[in-house]
Amino acid sequence: MARQSKYPEEFRRQAAALVLDSGRTIRDVGRELGVNHETLRNWVDRMRQERDGGWPSDLAADERAELVRLRRQVAQLELEKEILKKAAVFFARETER
Repeated sequence: MARQSKYPEEFRRQAAALVLDSGRTIRDVGRELGVNHETLRNWVDRMRQERDGGWPSDLAADERAELVRLRRQVAQLELEKEILKKAAVFFARETER
């Protein structure tokens, strides 16, 4: 019987994508998210395998580079969005006092 993960699949995929697309280390992202770095490494390895098999063969090298750059940019923007959400909640609570 397989043990159910305490992390939802979407969270695992987003965490792995953050490592792959942001250029940050597994340890840094794991520490930030509160995930053991070895657990995160497994998620990253799985996503790398999916991505390596997923490159369309007709994609030129410059298009691949652009895709990688855009994925990194999306990961960074998603992280910034989450930080802003948390800040908005914090300031909303502070103004209620």
